[in-house]
Formats: sequence, C-alpha cells, structure tokens
Amino acid sequence: MVRRRNAIPLLGSVILATLALAPAFGLEVQADDDGQTSDEEIIITATRLETPSREVASSSTVITTQDIQERQYQTVGDALRGVPALDVVRSGGKGQPTSVFIRGAKSEHTLVLIDGIEVNDPITPARTFDFANLTTDEVERIEIIRGPQSTLYGSDAIGGVINIITRRGEGPPRITLQAEGGSFHTYRERVGLSGGNDFANLSLSISRTDTDGISAANERDGNSERDGYDNTSVSTRFGLTPSEDFSIDFFFRYLDSAADIDNFGGPFGDDPNNVLETRRMFLRAESNLTTLDDLWEQTIGLSVSSHDRRNDNDPDPDHPLDLLRSSFEGRLIGFDWQHSFYLHESNILTFGFEAEEEEGKSEYYSESMFGPYSSTFPEKTASTLGYYAQDQIKLRDRLFTTVGVRLDEHSRFGTETTYRIAPAYVIEETGTKLKATYGTGFKAPTLFQLFSDYGNSALDPETSEGWDAGVEQQLLGEKLTMGVTYFHNEFDDLIDFDFVTSTYKNIAQAESQGVEAFAAARANEHLTVAASYTYTDAQDETTGEDLLRRARHKFSMDVNYRFQDKGTIRCEVVYVGEREDVDTSTFPAARVELDEYTLVNLAGSYEITENLEVFGRVENLTDEEYEEVKGFGTPGVAGYVGLKLLL
Repeated sequence: MVRRRNAIPLLGSVILATLALAPAFGLEVQADDDGQTSDEEIIITATRLETPSREVASSSTVITTQDIQERQYQTVGDALRGVPALDVVRSGGKGQPTSVFIRGAKSEHTLVLIDGIEVNDPITPARTFDFANLTTDEVERIEIIRGPQSTLYGSDAIGGVINIITRRGEGPPRITLQAEGGSFHTYRERVGLSGGNDFANLSLSISRTDTDGISAANERDGNSERDGYDNTSVSTRFGLTPSEDFSIDFFFRYLDSAADIDNFGGPFGDDPNNVLETRRMFLRAESNLTTLDDLWEQTIGLSVSSHDRRNDNDPDPDHPLDLLRSSFEGRLIGFDWQHSFYLHESNILTFGFEAEEEEGKSEYYSESMFGPYSSTFPEKTASTLGYYAQDQIKLRDRLFTTVGVRLDEHSRFGTETTYRIAPAYVIEETGTKLKATYGTGFKAPTLFQLFSDYGNSALDPETSEGWDAGVEQQLLGEKLTMGVTYFHNEFDDLIDFDFVTSTYKNIAQAESQGVEAFAAARANEHLTVAASYTYTDAQDETTGEDLLRRARHKFSMDVNYRFQDKGTIRCEVVYVGEREDVDTSTFPAARVELDEYTLVNLAGSYEITENLEVFGRVENLTDEEYEEVKGFGTPGVAGYVGLKLLL
C-alpha cells in the first residue's frame, strides 16, 4: 500500500503559515471574488499574444476558473474530458497514468505548458506528459488549441497544445480554506492566499489529497486489492510591476505523489505493494518590457522542469519471487525571448528565439522466476535552438490572418522548418465567422529513442501536415452560438519499434480526419446549455487498422443553472463511443473492442453566508460500468461533500 504521510500536521502548519503571511501585506483580509470572465473571450496560446477569440481561426476551447469551480474539477485531466476532439484515457482510478489524445494524434504529440513552462517528461520513452497528478489549484484558465502548432511551439506540438495558466493575485489579501471528503475514503484539504496591488501580486495554494481508491486492475477480473493514492501540491505565482512599462513574474509548482499500482490489467494483475512515487518541480522567471510608446514589447523567460519517478515493488505472498527497483530522472531547461512590434492597429509582427536542453537518466533492476535483470540508461542530453516569426494582419475589422514560419536546429538530427497560415473572416451583419488553418509540425526523437539499448542515433523527426475549415454562427442576438469544423491530419516518419532489428525506426504513418460541432445557448441569466459532438477516424496507414483508444464518436453536454445569486447546479454528460484496444493479459496480445459508455456528473454549491460555501458532487451518477484501458477498472458512483471558507 501507499506509504501515507500524515496530512493533518502538514495542513495545520500550512494554515498557520498562510494566516501569518496575510498581515505582511499590510492590507485587510476579505472574501474572494467570483472569478467571472469578461464578455469578450481572450485567447493567448493561438498567437502567443492576447487576442480576441473572434480574430482567432484556430479550433480552440477555453476552460475558465468559473468552469473549474462550478464543476468541481480536482485535476486538469478531469477538466479535459468534455473537450471536443480530446480522448482522455486513465488506467484505473485516481492517481493512475492518464493520457490525452488530440484529433487522433498520439499522446506524445500534445505539448503541455504550465505558465510557459514545457512540462513533457524527457525521460519517458516518447516524451509524454502524465496528467494523473496535475491538480487545478490556482488555475485561471486552460487553453486547448487543436491542430499542428510547431510554428510557435516547436517539437511535440504535432497534434496540439494544452496551456495551463495560473491566477495572478489581485486586490486585498484573501485566504481560502477548503476541505472535502467522500467515497473510497477520499479526503482533500486546501489552503490558499491571494492578493495584489499595482506594485506586487501573489497567489499561493497548497493542497493535499488522500484516497483508498479502487483496484487499478479491474475488480470484475477478480482483483480485490484497493490501490491508494496521495498527492501534495504547491502552486505559487509572484509578480512585481516597478513601472507601467516593466514587470517581472515568478512561477513555481511542485507535485509530490505516491500511488499504488498493479502489475498489469486483467486477471491476476493485483499487487499489494507495487508503489510509484512521483515528484515534479516547475519553475519560471519571466519579465516583460514595453518601449517606444508601446510599439515594441519584449518578453524574456527562463524555465526549468524536473521530473523524478521511482517504482518499487517488494516480494509478497502472491509474488514471492518478484522484486523491482527503478528510478527515472528528467530535466528540461529552456530560455525564450519574444519581440512583438505593434506596427499599426492592423498589423502585429512577432519574432522569437528559444533554446532548450533536455537531459535524462534511469536505472532499472528486477528479479523474477526468470532470474535477475538490470539496465542502466546513463545521463544523455540533447539541445534545440528555435527561431520563429509571425505576422497578424487585420483588414477592415473583418479579415484576420495569421502567418508564421519557424526554423529549429536539433543537436542530433539537424534542422526542421515548419509553417502555418490561419485566416478568419467575420460577417458582423449576419453574425457569421468563416475560418481555416493549414500548418505543419514535427516531433524530435526522444532521448530514449536515440540512446537506449534499442536506440537509433540516425532517426529523423516525426512530421505532420494538417488543415481544418469551419464556420461559426451567432443567432437570437448572440444568445445561441453554433459551429462546425472539418479537420484532416497526416503523420509521416512516425517512430516505432522494429522487431526485426530490435531498434527504433521511422517506419509508421497515420492519418486522422473528422468533424467537430458545437452549440451553446443562454436561455436566460440563470440557465446556460452547451453541447459538442466529435467524429474522429484515425487509422494506422501501415496496417490499415484503427488507432488504439481513439473513439470515433464523442458527445458532451453541460447544463448550468444559477439560483438566488447564491447557488449553482451543473450537470455534465460525456458519451464516448466504441474504440479499439489491446488485451495484454493474453499471449499473444489480442486486439479487442471496448464498449461505449456514458458518464453523468452532477455538481452543486450554495453560499450559506458571504464567507461560507457548501458544495458537493456526484460522479458517475448512473453507476456506469466501463473501461478506458482494457483490463483496468474505473470508479462506480461516488459522492463528495465539502466546505469552503473565505476569510
């Protein structure tokens, strides 16, 4: 079982420390605000600049603080489940490995950013990011941009970008104390401090989650041992604004988790003492300078991401001959310098430079009935230099076009050039927006693919080419918005394992195409309804088979009702259609089809007083039985209730 650390003394110390910090600002403590979003939605990730959504051609989704609070999302992975064209796949209950696929692309084709920090793990075989432990603490917004984005973000952004942006402290200091408990002996505590003025701002959050969980290997296959999980997360953002033209910000996030895991999915997958411990640290310092009467804006930043994982498994009565010791350490250091020139109200020209170095090492030792086995991956490094240019053009406040080009120099394979164009045309008279994008992308070979025992130093980068076209329409005085987009992506030179030579090679090709449709309606000031549907056809061009774990059909609906200016009720429905997977509990492993499923989640809150709020939610309201990964379990109906105190 997870070696649990006592959460009560930790939380008590944090609360006392936070209360002590508040008077240091010299300001009176007051209640938190509602976190309401502005009428005109702003998107940053699509252009690296704050841009009104009406001017953005990219297919995008923004999840706001209000969405997170009202739906009571605990992790970023949970928040992404209802997003169009995204498949979120978790191998078990809370804390188990969680992957995201965008528009049928591989999970490693998604670049994940937190406050401008690249957080994909360099020491994983494909440089993926595991969403299992990333909480929503202090998250202001999550922006999801679909389609190739390498022109602005370089490697890993073949399928799209998920950008998590944390909150900036504003107003007099305010303290938030929050606690909840519920099914599977789950408990979560959180304390937060936020505040700021024209000179300084601070937001801080510390949270702790403990749960006994469910069996990662499906209980329906005879696995009965529950796999517990604990998570301690710290998120901080601190900023200084010495003048109107200059600011500096510091970002810090630390994750420390331990999860019981099972040996595999399916019958006899249980293991009572297989534990995965994960520690991640993300740090960034960033400054912004505006000169020449606001014509030239510079942003310069230094980022560090650190990933440390350890997997230990001691012998037990059911596995007397099994022993495992493994450790994985990855680091990524990045430097970026961006220049934006506001040449005219109709033209913004952006140039940027990025440099990053990744490094990783690992050790592995196991014992089994077949004898001992050990493997060492000595520390290896790779570096990339990137140069990009982008031009945003506005014509008569109707035609908005973004064009860009990028050159990347990789220390191992050489150079790669990518480009993108994204026009949008708005017809104000009819409330119509026409949009389209075309772009290319690439993904550099990973350290493991280059230098492991199965590595190949002659690998080329994976490449992609993608386009989409769509229309959005506003009706009934902007109370109803509808849209539909067709997308098509081709992936070439994909790196896969060649069983003939026992090495990685550029031998695979894939293609995905589909349709995204959405509708959002505001019936009145109390009731809003939103729905989306995605059809995705993703195939391996080498074998002609469907890509694994990508659903052809996905539907989501969200109904939000506010009452008495104090309460909210929000119902979310997510339908995921049939998709193919592999049953690894058989030999040889066989392709299987996973059944469709529908999840219904209900969340509500009510302000008892100005400073006290009660909230609760029911997950999987209909107690649906389903699998996201063959052989791994999923939670049944679960309920949680909590209190939030604002001081």
